Amino acid sequence: MEALTIICREHADLWRLTRAVDAVAAELRQGNTVDAAFFEAFFDYLESFVDRYHHPKEDDVLFPRLRERDPEAAPLLDRLGADHRVGAERLAGLRAALTAVLRDEADAEADLADRLAAYAKAQIDHIRLEETEILPRARKALTAADWEAIDAAFRDNDDPLFGPHPRIAFRALVHRMAALAPETVGLGGHASGVLVTDTAPEPLLRVTGLETAYGRIKALERVDLEVRAGEIVALVGANGAGKTTILRTLSGVQPATAGRIVFDGEDITALKAGHRVRRGICQSPEGRQVFGPLSIEDNLRLGAYTAPAERRDADLDRIWAMFPILHEKRRLPAGTLSGGQQQMLAIGRALMGRPKLLLLDEPSMGLAPLLVEEVFALVESLKAAGITILVVEQNAAAALAIADRGYVLETGRVTLTGTGADLLASDEVRAAYLGM
Repeated sequence: MEALTIICREHADLWRLTRAVDAVAAELRQGNTVDAAFFEAFFDYLESFVDRYHHPKEDDVLFPRLRERDPEAAPLLDRLGADHRVGAERLAGLRAALTAVLRDEADAEADLADRLAAYAKAQIDHIRLEETEILPRARKALTAADWEAIDAAFRDNDDPLFGPHPRIAFRALVHRMAALAPETVGLGGHASGVLVTDTAPEPLLRVTGLETAYGRIKALERVDLEVRAGEIVALVGANGAGKTTILRTLSGVQPATAGRIVFDGEDITALKAGHRVRRGICQSPEGRQVFGPLSIEDNLRLGAYTAPAERRDADLDRIWAMFPILHEKRRLPAGTLSGGQQQMLAIGRALMGRPKLLLLDEPSMGLAPLLVEEVFALVESLKAAGITILVVEQNAAAALAIADRGYVLETGRVTLTGTGADLLASDEVRAAYLGM
């Protein structure tokens, strides 16, 4: 049933774009200007991928087999097929409406806004019908032989915008979407109009059989872990155990050689790092890695690079309120900060992306004991604010003390897992990692 995963991922991507277009339509009604290049790129995406690639695969392969196995699905399939067939006509109408706006014709912007809103509603209704009716029916009715043929057709899914090799023109569209949309509408950490499907896994993050290597040296071996929404999960272990490598692989900096990473119901194993940030995975790296010559404020703004411009100042105010010392020194080079202040800056920079999942890599490294306490108190306050956190930490006692659950790593493998309290009480953990 690999095709179902691919379809749901493409639906989620299209849902995000559709919500963004619906938001821009609302902006048009308020008299704001139109970015013609933005619309042209979006229309090109619909034409080149959605209408000529995604929909035909369903019409030619999935729908006929489901119609044969489940005759009662025929009316629903007829409706979806009709939607596909009018796609070109709807797109032509949108292009014509945009041309009228560029020619400054009377009432052209209102017409374009209406057409965009109507398109968005039709697309959302279409996706909901597939997700709630057709895909569950397909899962029950189709045979293994059916799925073998369907999966083979759907594996060739080189999405030019969200796929592993995005094309330059469509990559630019993502940045324009993020800049234009009133909210991040799913292109960043905070989503508007979230698509909930019956195929979405319960954990926010699910990792199965994850492996990676540095050259011929295997760094991770069949790692399984889960992070549920609202949790603090700690990864503890000795130097070289693979803790940082897990975070690098989750954020897309280190490629996975085997296994799957499913985040918020979407398989992101093949996604590049930039797309994972837009999905809501933000990392505060080991050693802080602030941009020393740049000002503190500029470091923070870099964390919101993909976010809408009008959101950044408000988010910056939240960071100033959280870290008053950073506000006091905001115009100074980041390299002039103390180690503890640089850690605040690194965490604040990650928070500027409004993460659904915050990855913290050794947040207490090199800090005085009093500052270590402050950092872990901050982590607890972030959890209280609703942020899900995966923290890598050599200070196992401090990390497990605040963690809901934890994983113990040894030479790239998970050897123990349990609640933070259980792992703290484990004789094996206490002897190996707590010095007791």
